[in-house]
Amino acid sequence: MPKKMTPKQLRDAIRRGQWRQPTSGAAGGYVQANLVMMPKEYAFPFLLFCVRNPKPCPILDVLEPGQISPNIAPGADIRTDIPKYRIYKNGELEKEVESVEGLFNEDTVSYLLGCSFSFEKALMDAGIPLRNVEEGKNVSMYVTNIQCASAGPFHAPLVVTMRPMTPAQAVRAAQITTRFHLTHGAPVHLGDPGSIGIKDLGSPDFGDPVTIRPGEIPVFWACGVTSTVAATSHPIPLVITHAPGHMFVSDLRDEELTLF
Repeated sequence: MPKKMTPKQLRDAIRRGQWRQPTSGAAGGYVQANLVMMPKEYAFPFLLFCVRNPKPCPILDVLEPGQISPNIAPGADIRTDIPKYRIYKNGELEKEVESVEGLFNEDTVSYLLGCSFSFEKALMDAGIPLRNVEEGKNVSMYVTNIQCASAGPFHAPLVVTMRPMTPAQAVRAAQITTRFHLTHGAPVHLGDPGSIGIKDLGSPDFGDPVTIRPGEIPVFWACGVTSTVAATSHPIPLVITHAPGHMFVSDLRDEELTLF
């Protein structure tokens, strides 16, 4: 488990190059976010994609062209305060970097979208263990056969995160996470991975495999990496995203985004 830090302390450590690992379990109780950056000419259709698919792409903040400090974390710098970024050119992954200051310009629009890491503290406070946190791994993420609603040039299958639990824990987890509607809410699927197109839980499309113990079932939540798949479904000259599991940590508390 990462040591306890405030969001600002964590962002400062990231900016100084002292934190490059996934952010699951870090700054517990604060909202984490997926990042997508793209040229402003594509901004509206991508926003429309997110509006049409609020379960995997819940909108937390949209920055105006050239803006670097999010409303959900005043003083932060979206170009430097994420542990690892991915650079896509014409829809293809080119490289991972630790800062995008040299790529960001006055035409860049940034989106921050809800992340399931944000409800992990609530689950752990309820005594529900999180295997990826226990094992010090990135959460397991899989591409499903469920298609999102398209918008303009953007389309994508639903990507999900998976956390193994006992059936009783899964029921309790569904009750707890339903409240967190802007960070993916309740699970989208429990049990048989094959019915949503996942062939091998031991080979996630993103993140790391985790141990599934006897008597446990896989529990799947919608995942913001769906937004990356959508943003790169069209050959845009430049798209910047977070690396899966390496999130932006905001100053919002998880409880501020609950339904009740």
